[in-house]
Formats: sequence, C-alpha cells, structure tokens
Amino acid sequence: MTSPDIDSDRPTRFEGSVLSITIARADNGCSFDPEGIAEGTRALEAFGWEIGSVLLVGTGANFCAGGNVAAFGAAPDRGERLAADAALLHRFVRALAATPAPIVAGVQGWAAGAGMSLVCLADIALGGPSTQLRPAYSSIGFTPDGGLSWTLPRIVGHARARQILLGDETIAADEAARLGILHRIVGDELVQSEALRVARTMAAGPTSAYQGTKRLLAASPAASLDEQLDAEAASIVEAAESSVGREGVDAFLAKRRPDFTTAKSQPESGEVVEPGEAPA
Repeated sequence: MTSPDIDSDRPTRFEGSVLSITIARADNGCSFDPEGIAEGTRALEAFGWEIGSVLLVGTGANFCAGGNVAAFGAAPDRGERLAADAALLHRFVRALAATPAPIVAGVQGWAAGAGMSLVCLADIALGGPSTQLRPAYSSIGFTPDGGLSWTLPRIVGHARARQILLGDETIAADEAARLGILHRIVGDELVQSEALRVARTMAAGPTSAYQGTKRLLAASPAASLDEQLDAEAASIVEAAESSVGREGVDAFLAKRRPDFTTAKSQPESGEVVEPGEAPA
C-alpha cells in the first residue's frame, strides 16, 4: 500500500505516514469513486494513530463533481441506490471525522455535491484560481449529504449556509478563501503538489500536538468555558510531558529546529504502543 506518487493506480496509498485517498477519478467523470471511498475508509479505520496526515485528492480535472447522476437515473430502484451510496459516503465521513490526524485537500477545478461536502471536512483545503464549489443538490431535487448541512454552517455561519444551500450558489476560489472553506489559493497547476507538500510537512510535524488540538476543537462546541479550560490544562500538561513536547522545548532553548520525527519514535514512559492503538 505504499507509493511515492499520488497518481498511483491504487486509490489509497500510505507513504511514510501520509495516507493519500483518491476520492474521484477522471475515468469516472470525476464523480466520487466508490472504490476509493471504501478503500479509504478501511485504511482510516485500520491505521488509526499511525496516520500523520490524510490527503484527499481527485485525479482528473476536477477534485470531485459529486455523485454519479447517470447511475442514479439508471438504477431500477433509485432510493435503494441512493441509500447504498449515502451509507458508503457517510461511513467515510465518520472515519474522517474520527481521525486525529490533520486532513488536507487539494481542490482543483470543481468540488460539487459530495465533493464540496468532503472539502468542508478538511482541516486545510488548498485551491487554485479556477477552483469552484457548488452544493448542486437542489439542482436535481436532492437534499445535502456527506455532512454538508453540519459542516458548512460551522464554517460560514447558519445564515450564509442557508443562502448557499438553498440558492445552490457557485462559490469561486477567492470567495471560498474569504469564507474560510479554502485555506489558501495557489496556481492551478500547483494545487495537488502543494497539498501533498503540506500533508508531508504536517505528517513530519508534532503529530500528538495536532491530535490534541483537534480533540479540543471537537469538544469545544458542547463545552462551557470552564470545561474547556480544564480540558486545555490537562491537554497542555500531557503535551509538555510527551517526547514531542520535550523535543519542542529543548529545541527552542537550544535555538535549533526541532526533530519531531525522531521524537515521535521514542516510547513514552517506557510504554510500547501497538500499531493502530492510541498512545495512553
């Protein structure tokens, strides 16, 4: 399952500690790829805490143009087909939401329907000047899936999310960046290579700090300020006592670049962590 190349024939690759998942392919009209989604889900569930970062990519001109509408239309039972596709996609969404690793998306061209849903699940999404996002559900009489009705209001606010979803708005790259859906705009030809670079950089970084930060962010909407302060205190103490936290402080005091990769290989308090298990 290893490959140095995001254009590998396999939809899912685990190179170093970067898990790359191809969610749409050109030979499928850039519709979301069931094989890639299913394989990506299995990899997320199997590798667990070994993942340093997750990279979501599409191999065609577009990141993901959404579901295969022609296949929906040809299905003998459209409801049954949609139920199966939604179950597949939503298992993937749950696996992405559960991963403690940073999620990076390289969003070239269109991200429509489920493609937009997946962009909104990324922690860092990079686009190009030609990148465009569109819900596209209401244009065929559908309602959103892939968590879009949950993530979008949390990114842009409920009022703006209503306008985008009900108006089926097309969002250009600069507006998507202003709204916080895209993190940064790079050249169209650089989207995938820059996303891969960011994913590799994050995978080589202080993984446990990223994981702890994501836990705090996930808990914050349901927590009071007092509860969040207690969680932050416990988390920062845990981080300070970790090999990564010790290396970060030691490197700062020595005025050198921290070596988090080596630090992550050191056992914590003499404890051995089995592959796929979370460190205590």
